[in-house]
Amino acid sequence: MKFSARDITMTAVFAALAVVAAMLVRFAGPIVPFSLLPFVVMLSGGLLGARLGALSIIVYIMLGLIGLPVFASPPFGGPSYVLQPTFGFLLGFVVSAYVIGILLRNREQSGFVRYFLAMLAGVAVYDVVGLPYLYAILTFYLGKTVSVAYVMAIGFTPFILLDLVKAAAAAALARAVYRRLSAYGVEQSSPHTNQ
Repeated sequence: MKFSARDITMTAVFAALAVVAAMLVRFAGPIVPFSLLPFVVMLSGGLLGARLGALSIIVYIMLGLIGLPVFASPPFGGPSYVLQPTFGFLLGFVVSAYVIGILLRNREQSGFVRYFLAMLAGVAVYDVVGLPYLYAILTFYLGKTVSVAYVMAIGFTPFILLDLVKAAAAAALARAVYRRLSAYGVEQSSPHTNQ
């Protein structure tokens, strides 16, 4: 798998944006924090494509696992973070960016609705990965007795409306950038073509 200088640069830029997004706005919930990271995840898939979008999030996760304090909740970094209840959402973000990139692979005439549906699919993907992980860590590692309803109440319900807003904003921004690149005739060399 070869990467051009542009691929490497854009992957690094979005990994850095993920760091900033995770650290910029942190509203602590009972267990799951609110951050702008899902917005960056959606943009990475929408603008970089499946392969580079997912890779940018992998780079972000690796930065945290080697010990840099880049994650949204304590302890903010280190290999032990895989045992945090919210780590499953980070894994889900990788798959989410990939799925969004795949869904937007052929989008020359795509309108806002297609972009928005792709972003919604991304939201569904990281919830499908993150919520069972949250349940598993709370139940089997931390030894708490929790119900599925409780997991939904702390990991889904408080965030879904904000996730829909982020999905709409990411769809509008990704589409606007794509149209601008197309208008300048650089669509063949722009990062979103790297699937």
